[in-house]
Amino acid sequence: MARARTQQPKKKKPWKWALLGLGVAVLLVAGFFIYQGVGVVKGLDGFSKPKDESMFGQFEDKPAEKPPEWQGTERVNILIMGGDNRGLQKNETARSDSMMVVSVDPVTKKAHLFSVLRDTYVDIEGHGDGRINTALALGGPNLAMKTIGDLLGLNIQYYVYTDFEGFKSLIDALGGIKNFDVEKDMNYVDNADGNRYDIHLKKGVQDLDGTKALQYVRFRHDAMSDFTRTERQRKLLSAVSDELKSGWNLLKMKKIVDSIQPYVESNIEVTDMMKLAQLGVKTSVAGQTQVPPMELLGGEKVGGASVLAVSDSDKLLTFVQDELAKDTAPAAAGSGEGDTSTNGSSTGSNSTSSGTNGNTANGTSK
Repeated sequence: MARARTQQPKKKKPWKWALLGLGVAVLLVAGFFIYQGVGVVKGLDGFSKPKDESMFGQFEDKPAEKPPEWQGTERVNILIMGGDNRGLQKNETARSDSMMVVSVDPVTKKAHLFSVLRDTYVDIEGHGDGRINTALALGGPNLAMKTIGDLLGLNIQYYVYTDFEGFKSLIDALGGIKNFDVEKDMNYVDNADGNRYDIHLKKGVQDLDGTKALQYVRFRHDAMSDFTRTERQRKLLSAVSDELKSGWNLLKMKKIVDSIQPYVESNIEVTDMMKLAQLGVKTSVAGQTQVPPMELLGGEKVGGASVLAVSDSDKLLTFVQDELAKDTAPAAAGSGEGDTSTNGSSTGSNSTSSGTNGNTANGTSK
């Protein structure tokens, strides 16, 4: 793989990035749009913005980057991206340093979550090699979907993007995350922005409002840095999902949608959201992991900076398919299902079957 570098957007401080689309992913995928009042539908429609109002309106829609259409029967993949929009100039786009792919099989009703490491060094079509988090800033969401889809061997049909304030607004609209276990003390001080985004969390079970939840998903100042941060992001996603399932929050759905609508952008039309909702209410999370996995990563220096190189692209594609074949969801009482090799193989067979009907991206063998 050639290591020629292209000019990259100005790099921002790494602590600023977090998976800010966590709750939005659940909101769109897990099917909690049951309360379908006119105000809710109008708010949802506002997620898909016209080109002249879009933060990505400066990017050309290239046919080669156009995401595939979801027919409703094949696996559906949604890229959740988070970034920091503060201080951006006109026609400037933040990097998507927080990225998660939510992959749902409509046959098995199983979902898998993949956290993508932001420093993964890949080929970005038309721009040479670079960190995967720069694809959004270089070519918009379609290029980001294609780049990450090629890495994982998945067709990504949809994206959702939000920023710090969108994430905080979602958590606060839910009434916070109750009884959440913060596994360690977390402290980080930065004098930028008047210390608005300092991190000060104490270890222990506690309630998290939007500000504290943002601190939790942003923290990366420990030995494993971004590796442990992606684990925390997936952990909080599960907690957000539980909050969204409550009957009280379903009744507050219009308030929740209205609170995040100004901060969210997506290519999911309302009609597709409703299809995803019908699927989501029957879907359980069967697995979650980081990609690339540690065993397929190799550290490299490019221009004096460290990047994460994939040691074997073919093995990574196999790893993703193996993860899709797993089912670590708790078995329902009396169902006879569980986290066994037999059940995992069965699920994997169905997942692979769905993949042959449009799941695997073209040209994934690198």
